[in-house]
Amino acid sequence: MNTKKLLSLLLVLALAAAALGALSVCAFAADNEAAPEDAEAAAAEKTTGTKALAAAAVVGVAAAVGAGAMAIAISKSTEGMARQPEAAGKINSAMMLGLVFIETTIIYALIVAILIIFVL
Repeated sequence: MNTKKLLSLLLVLALAAAALGALSVCAFAADNEAAPEDAEAAAAEKTTGTKALAAAAVVGVAAAVGAGAMAIAISKSTEGMARQPEAAGKINSAMMLGLVFIETTIIYALIVAILIIFVL
């Protein structure tokens, strides 16, 4: 693997770990806030914040991974079309089908986030 690609992959992984760490810090900071006198209202407020953070994490990670996957798919299909222009139609249709599947997983993540917020 090229050292530039390896370095960029490590930087992306470090950024993702930092983002998840920041989300967990926000969740733990919300636990230390002064609770209202009504214990039931405090529990509902705590779970609403936790649900929002979980939904944001689900959609954020899925969108970031999906965007990276789409970028790689488009890049490789463009390289393939440049190498073999006569196969551009087949490569283009296969790429579009792959992009549809990637986008479907991102939409599923959005549905899961909506379910987390409103159902659980």
